[in-house]
Amino acid sequence: MANSPPTPKPTEAEVGILQVLWELGPSSVKDVYGRVGRERALGYTAVLKLMQTMLDKGLLERDESERAHLYWPAQAKSKTQRALLGDFMAKVFAGSAGELVQMALQGRRLRPEEKAALRELLKGK
Repeated sequence: MANSPPTPKPTEAEVGILQVLWELGPSSVKDVYGRVGRERALGYTAVLKLMQTMLDKGLLERDESERAHLYWPAQAKSKTQRALLGDFMAKVFAGSAGELVQMALQGRRLRPEEKAALRELLKGK
């Protein structure tokens, strides 16, 4: 059985749409526009075009059974985050997870529950 081709990485604008869909669940263009249009000053047709492009790229799926088509992410949020983070880590930190974490935590205060979760994660590795 052949492997399916990898899903393309979303652009910054596409990530914004994915964030809305992960939060709301399956949604119409109107619903997404209601969230994204306010934050990014995008028109309805720009959001529609982005979502159609994302559908063509395999980033979204669509239900066309109703008049208002519903869209949802083709991949789970965690899978998309891992792919984007892995790409960023490879490009910026030469693949070093340790360097990435150190840079992310420098000069930041962690809540006690965040520290505890990190300790547990490190114990398991």
